[in-house]
Amino acid sequence: MISMRAWSFPIGRFLGVEIRIHTFFLLLLGLAISYSSVSGSTGARGFALWLVLLFAVVVREVARAIAAAWFNLDLRSILLIPTGGLQQYATPEATEEAATPAIGKRLGLVGPVANLLLGFFLAAVILAVAPEINLLERPWLTPSHLIRAVVWINLLLAAVNLLPAAPLDGGRIFRGEFSRSHGVLKGTKAAAGLGQIIGIVFAIVGCILPNMWLLMIGAFVFIGAHMDDSSMLLNSENDPVLMRDVMLTDYSMLSASDTLEEALQRSVHTLQDVFPVVRGSNLVGAVSRQGIVEALQSEGNGYVQGVMTKSFQTAQSDDSLVKTLRRIMGGQGAQLVPIMDGDRIVGIITPQNLAHSMGLLNARRRLLQQDQREQD
Repeated sequence: MISMRAWSFPIGRFLGVEIRIHTFFLLLLGLAISYSSVSGSTGARGFALWLVLLFAVVVREVARAIAAAWFNLDLRSILLIPTGGLQQYATPEATEEAATPAIGKRLGLVGPVANLLLGFFLAAVILAVAPEINLLERPWLTPSHLIRAVVWINLLLAAVNLLPAAPLDGGRIFRGEFSRSHGVLKGTKAAAGLGQIIGIVFAIVGCILPNMWLLMIGAFVFIGAHMDDSSMLLNSENDPVLMRDVMLTDYSMLSASDTLEEALQRSVHTLQDVFPVVRGSNLVGAVSRQGIVEALQSEGNGYVQGVMTKSFQTAQSDDSLVKTLRRIMGGQGAQLVPIMDGDRIVGIITPQNLAHSMGLLNARRRLLQQDQREQD
């Protein structure tokens, strides 16, 4: 979830729950408008088709939020992605309870059922009001016939989410059932692996037909399954990941007395997005490259200490990663976590480097497991 948040932005709050939308949705908007132009429709119809998908996703997430409230699970945020949404809970206890097979199965069925009911309801209304419209005529998803598309987007969104591919609803159900007899780690790995296979199959079929929608679904499922596979490391209690395992040790720091122009010049020579700020040997804040640029544009040159954030928490190098994420980053959108060895800063964690490090750590452990099997 942390890595997914890094590629999303907030669009508001509803009943205290933060609503975020993933940049995948913006990519899909561009593709929908392009597809509309190529197929002979207007860009406005492509935008309307995108809005229909967004509406279907919102419907399923509202239903899942109601179900979460029914089970007394406090939501912190909802991240909207083209294949559905990802919910983050306010407490670790709620997160653990939602992951149990019994509640996980019920929560997993709510979204697809909501889209199925809405799709069949809209189909019944259309057939009653305008029986001349042929809902079975192909193509089902086309900007030239939005009435037919609104029915099929809901039905297909429900069908896709019933696939046993993480992180879709069906993947969560499959993971819960598999975990009953094989454990959480093997259940997560099986669901993620199956999700990657299904994503590849969808993408291949989409290229052969060709069909843009199948290709996009395959890409979203594969990426989501890969992220879910990497997050498997966070669930390991017998072999916990520590902050020193994933922290960035080659990083740059800024001084509170640096000017913004000096800081921007230094940031040009690094891929680092967020910088620790020190005064002497003391850590006093953090500042992002974007914050430096915005301050220069709005107020002109100044000092880093004038734009840095002083509200942050630190972690020790031997702290558990999962416990630290729950304590520091969960739901707060933390952009930098300095890692300390006593009073000395020895590394940093950012959402970008965390996703990269987790992927490499996961690949390394797979190689070690493969070598172990070969030796046995």
